[in-house]
Amino acid sequence: MTKSMRIRLLPNQEQEQLLWKHTNASRFIWNWGLAYQENLFKIGEKHLSGYSLKKVLTQLKKEEDYKWLNEVSSQTLGNTILDLDDAYKRFFNKISKRPKFKKKSKVKPKFPVRTDCIYFINDCVNIEKIGKIKFQTNYILPQGKNVCKFSNPRICFENNKWILSFGVECEKQAVELNDFSLGIDLGVKTLAVVSFGDKSAVFKNINKTKRIKNLKRKLKHLQRKVSRKYHTNNKSNKYESKWFKSKNILKTEEQIKKIYAKISNIRKDYVHQTTRSLVNLLPKRVVMEDLNISGMMKNRHLSKAIQEQCFYEFIRQMKYKCEYLNIEFIQANRFYPSSKTCSNCGSIKKDLKLKHRTYVCEHCKIVLDRDLNAAINLANYSKV
Repeated sequence: MTKSMRIRLLPNQEQEQLLWKHTNASRFIWNWGLAYQENLFKIGEKHLSGYSLKKVLTQLKKEEDYKWLNEVSSQTLGNTILDLDDAYKRFFNKISKRPKFKKKSKVKPKFPVRTDCIYFINDCVNIEKIGKIKFQTNYILPQGKNVCKFSNPRICFENNKWILSFGVECEKQAVELNDFSLGIDLGVKTLAVVSFGDKSAVFKNINKTKRIKNLKRKLKHLQRKVSRKYHTNNKSNKYESKWFKSKNILKTEEQIKKIYAKISNIRKDYVHQTTRSLVNLLPKRVVMEDLNISGMMKNRHLSKAIQEQCFYEFIRQMKYKCEYLNIEFIQANRFYPSSKTCSNCGSIKKDLKLKHRTYVCEHCKIVLDRDLNAAINLANYSKV
């Protein structure tokens, strides 16, 4: 099993310049490769594979105007071409949308790294063409060359920090599992309602806590402040560009970015803590609903609340954490009526609406919370 890791890099000024050079070169090659493939399509010629396009790139680097590409790792540029090829394959297989050009102001700066040149020595990591960079992490990493094989290493710049992410092969843990099934019902009012055996648990919505509310209030204040500054600039500078940014605007926008990052990190941390506490119960299996999240996001009244709950991330984390401990992970049929089915007698209440938060069975007269009823049904779910 491949386990992904992320460590923070602490480059010096010279190394940071090299990191930016690699980032910009990777984005340039993506846009060049995309434009090359689009031109072939326009003139009616066959689409080139990733390896064929790499040969064209080799000829491009010999031209006088593009010799600056030789200052960057050739593996970084080659892997960028292969990433573009994978994006086209996903598009042809109707898995994702057509690849787009990467604009500097809208895309997260990142680039692939050569795999066989990465190794750790004390508190430094070696990166090809950049050298030994200091890092910060809580992971225990293998020391020395050719000790461990890393998969798909990448460096990205997010929230004013350089991050190195990579995958490491690790063995699954052999643990003794308990003889009960865990049913998890995700929701908007609460993050999750869980049923296991005769017990149940409720995990609160982190977005309703005082900490998140205060950050949102501060964010709202700063956004209004920026909006007023834009308005003032447009009045005073009639002949300037409409999107003229003063130093104060740039400073305030940096503060806004930091608050967005802080809120995002709080949510991710809470999801990690919740999923870890559920997996630590060591059930024999975990059952969740197969939610149509993209369809749920089309509801304009609930889309924001669903986005803030991070449902997709929750399911993704439960999958890989269950796999690591050999716990069976099951997603119930998308049309399985977990909320409408009585967990006591099995009768289905077809007229149950979303506004009804309490489940009252017409046959056995049992009364319980709607989400708890769904969690119990998921725990007792059996594949047909």
